[in-house]
Amino acid sequence: MKSDIQYSIIIPVYNEEKVVNETYKRLKQVMDTTGESYELIFINDGSKDDTAQIIQDLCRKDTNVKLINFSRNFGHQIAISAGMDNAAGRAVVVIDADLQDPPEVILKMAEKWKQGYEVVYGKRMKRKGESFFKKFTAVAFYRLLRSLTNVDIPVDTGDFRLIDRRVCDVMKGLKEKNRYVRGLVSWVGFRQAAVEYIREERWAGETKYPLKKMIRFALDAITSFSYKPLKAATYLGLTLGITSFLYLMIVFNQTQFVQTAVAPSVSIGTANLIFKGAIAINLVFNAAILLVLGIIGEYVGRIYDESKDRPLYIIKNKVGFDYDKRNNETHQ
Repeated sequence: MKSDIQYSIIIPVYNEEKVVNETYKRLKQVMDTTGESYELIFINDGSKDDTAQIIQDLCRKDTNVKLINFSRNFGHQIAISAGMDNAAGRAVVVIDADLQDPPEVILKMAEKWKQGYEVVYGKRMKRKGESFFKKFTAVAFYRLLRSLTNVDIPVDTGDFRLIDRRVCDVMKGLKEKNRYVRGLVSWVGFRQAAVEYIREERWAGETKYPLKKMIRFALDAITSFSYKPLKAATYLGLTLGITSFLYLMIVFNQTQFVQTAVAPSVSIGTANLIFKGAIAINLVFNAAILLVLGIIGEYVGRIYDESKDRPLYIIKNKVGFDYDKRNNETHQ
């Protein structure tokens, strides 16, 4: 049965009480101009402030607004997945609540979608209000990820995108726990296009992606779409093995031949130099071993997560949904 909703807008929120009313206002203004049916699905990812209460008030005032409350914080990527699982629209749009991605760009995405594109992603041409470190690491990460994987993941893009209902249905069938949604959307294929825009400063509040979470996010992306780090560990071991063999030959040469041809004081100095070199080489080897174990551990940890087969998220309650049609409280 075909849905009578044209657009589903997915908005993950976590402690966004300062901005959520403005987000709703901007989104409503934009979507009302389309003259088509829509729903605004807010996914409350375990907020500890008044975010959930504010959205519940909006649900009472506007039947287009819907709310999914998680039982705890499950993470931004999981919140997006929950929104896709519960979206009914023919086109599904993912946008953050901080208004860095202008809601007005959705109209340009909708135009591309109506031209036949099944995925329309926002491509950032400029990033306002971000530090040099944040911009530099973002540029480096996207290009590193592109070089490590065979999947064509566009650079300088985030989760801000529109996907067709067919793409959304395929995404709902992907079950991995450590999710990198923008990579998964690229992986499933379909006809894709970009809409360029300028990313604005956060309207209010604080970023929900500090350095620690960014590192975790980067690891999820790399390990989900590439096994090249494991191959790099093999090459590193081979390189260090050859280096150690060459160094052993040098030590053997020094101890067997040099000592007989030079004065004792020089021999002692040479022995000390060799000893210090051996310590340095040993430290490098130990560091390399720990690095390789760390890389392997990242992959093993993800295998462990998949093997437990726990639900991807747990829903505490929903507001504004038809529970006769969509009443799942967990999702695999």
